[in-house]
Amino acid sequence: MPKAKGKSRRQKYSYNLNRKRLYRSARRRAAPRIACSHIRHAWDPTKSVAQNLAEMGLAEDPNKAVPIPKKKLLGMEVESDGWGQRKKMVRKPYVVNEMEYEASLPEKKSNTLSRDLIDYVQYMIKNHGENYKEMARDEKNYYQDTPKQIKRKINVYKNFYPEEYKDFIVSLKQENMEVQ
Repeated sequence: MPKAKGKSRRQKYSYNLNRKRLYRSARRRAAPRIACSHIRHAWDPTKSVAQNLAEMGLAEDPNKAVPIPKKKLLGMEVESDGWGQRKKMVRKPYVVNEMEYEASLPEKKSNTLSRDLIDYVQYMIKNHGENYKEMARDEKNYYQDTPKQIKRKINVYKNFYPEEYKDFIVSLKQENMEVQ
């Protein structure tokens, strides 16, 4: 099927078109990216950012929400701006309540060490005890860690798994007793 006549021609660049203004207006219309799901669900796209945040009881500018008191040079009295006297109408208080509840939940411990590092540390302690210089010369020290680096790895293991470390030391002492 033959091509249309005008399609093969190159487009001319329009020097009169203001591309910055086009880009800015497209960006202005786009909704803001909101990370918190509570705020995202309560967001009203027809209102401004300041109006939305005020309805939820959140501050648009933290410096205005909690002003730093200005002290007089000579006296110890504090001036007030009047920000504390003004009360805002909070129409969506559930957003702040849900965020406070979520923040009050205890954090899960996600600190874990790799199984390879645990095996490495246990091997070094089993064969060399507390002699870090000897550990550095060991053939299993593939990454050529210095004595201080090995000591740091052992301390990390002690801090992350204190019960497992104690059980490991007890089992080592029992093995030494059985050998003798």
